[in-house]
Amino acid sequence: MYTFERLSDEVHIATSAEHTFGTDALLLSYFAKPKARDIAIDMGTGCGIVPLLWLRNEFPKTVHCLDIQQNAYEQVKYSIENNGFEERLIPHLGDLREIDKQFTAETFTLVTMNPPYKPLNTGIESLGESARIARHEVCCNIEDAVKTAAYLLKYGGRFCMCHRPERLVDAISLMRSYHLEPKRLRFVVDRAGEEPFLFLIEGKKNSKPFLRIEPTLSIKKENGKFTEEMLKVYGSFADGYDK
Repeated sequence: MYTFERLSDEVHIATSAEHTFGTDALLLSYFAKPKARDIAIDMGTGCGIVPLLWLRNEFPKTVHCLDIQQNAYEQVKYSIENNGFEERLIPHLGDLREIDKQFTAETFTLVTMNPPYKPLNTGIESLGESARIARHEVCCNIEDAVKTAAYLLKYGGRFCMCHRPERLVDAISLMRSYHLEPKRLRFVVDRAGEEPFLFLIEGKKNSKPFLRIEPTLSIKKENGKFTEEMLKVYGSFADGYDK
């Protein structure tokens, strides 16, 4: 049913045909950079890749994660048990559009989400229901994600999200409308000189306007090998890559 993948010598993640992970989630985990005192939650967590990558380190001590799908919730619980993370990773099953049923306002200092990228009735919709929910705005759109993050965050808390470049204007305008001021923006390209296929953005609750555009992150060098920064993104997951 599950296949375990090594994230480090100490951390392994259960993946399945319904819930696996890609480069976008690795980049989001890296971009968010939890601080030692952060109280963090990853929404739409799927297999739990973002929090499990964080837990390769000593901090944050405890992370929460949320998903609407029962099979994703059970899969994350399986990874928690396998890694002995019962005290460090707390899974929640629920709809982020009804977040007030699970959490009081201003509970967290960091919220992350790798949301569905495709609006409903666009592109080729995935055949499986789990994949359809993960990839299309069936249960969540950008506004749902931003609104929920604004509810969950304490004053000065951070919301980090990744999305496709064509949705950047939507993301910025919605973040501002919910008082999550965009503070950091970074584009991702496959190789230097190409158009971005992804952006990473951080908004800070009730912060003053000032947006920093960070250097573009290139995944591969001209020879097709990962760049040095991309190896940092992978961390111990990439051990032995150049051997």
